[in-house]
Amino acid sequence: MSEFLLKPRIRFGPDALAILNELPARNVMLVTDQAMVKFGLADRVTQILHARGIAFQVWDDVVADPNIATVVRGMKRMDSSSPDLVIALGGGSVIDAAKAVIFALAQIRPDTRREPPCFVAIPTTSGTGSEVTAFSVIKAHAEKLVLVDPLLLPDIAILDPALVASVPPAITADTGMDVLCHALEAYVSLAASDFSDALAEKVVQQVFRFLPTCWRNGGDLLAREKMHNASCMAGMAFTNVSLGITHSLAHALGGVFRVPHGRANALLMADVVAWNADYHGQCDTNAARKYARLAHLLDLPAATTRQGVASLLVAIQALKDEMGMPAGIRDTGVLVDEFEQRLAEMVGQALRDNCTPTNPRAPDAHALIEIYRRAWTGNAVQNH
Repeated sequence: MSEFLLKPRIRFGPDALAILNELPARNVMLVTDQAMVKFGLADRVTQILHARGIAFQVWDDVVADPNIATVVRGMKRMDSSSPDLVIALGGGSVIDAAKAVIFALAQIRPDTRREPPCFVAIPTTSGTGSEVTAFSVIKAHAEKLVLVDPLLLPDIAILDPALVASVPPAITADTGMDVLCHALEAYVSLAASDFSDALAEKVVQQVFRFLPTCWRNGGDLLAREKMHNASCMAGMAFTNVSLGITHSLAHALGGVFRVPHGRANALLMADVVAWNADYHGQCDTNAARKYARLAHLLDLPAATTRQGVASLLVAIQALKDEMGMPAGIRDTGVLVDEFEQRLAEMVGQALRDNCTPTNPRAPDAHALIEIYRRAWTGNAVQNH
């Protein structure tokens, strides 16, 4: 027996932020970061709260890749103020931090009669899908810990394309490739279903159609809306069926060398697709057939399974090249000696990662080392 969880409530489209005028609240905590304050996006939320006469406080020092210390700091802030509404405004790091804080407080006060706060997530990047997922990634030293629990799900997600219009091209590329990776991994997950497949197929089509436009012209609100929706739909898919080793390897790479998460996924994605498909062997895995199906949906050559997989590999590489993304890990500033020295550490982390069990092929350390080394040079099309 399987299930597909539908949560949270989603408000999307232009002026979606106006739903904040409808939510009952007495005391609000806004979780955000300094960038949202600097660019005035936090003000768009607090102005609504101020106009409604609702008391609020702002926790605005969440940083990228939040760690356990960040979560503890947030727990102290939230516990002392007892908000009945928590609003997380920002990228995946901000939303993940808010999730972890709310979840941790619930765990240490299991017998309390205090109702958990209503939790609203407002993403300002189109990438993580964190606004609709039961995942939270928290850093512990050089390792990224993936928390997975239905209690991490927000109650309401607000998708307003105006909030992502100013995202710079490089971040648009990184986060957009994260969306593509979510869809690809959910599509071939061992837990995939008709429901997740339908979402993943739509996401892949929208990413290839609208991501280059967003990268070239961030002010194109139609393209921004389509990518924002794609990010959310990808999140809906993978929160139900999990991910795979692209994310496991990317978590380790990002934790050790601070490569941005979406960029790490982009560097590893094609090599994982090839390995999952057994492209160097018979290329007759279920994953290979599903990748070929995606190539067909993208109107790429896919007369055979192998041709379809090859077409998808070429398309992924072309998308990266069009947006000027690094070809390989070596192009991110990581030194080869350091990479080799920490390779076993990263592989160990990836094998322990919560995303690994649902990968369509069960990897061993040797396979992950091979994928990392292929991704070091890049040029996945030539490699395969």
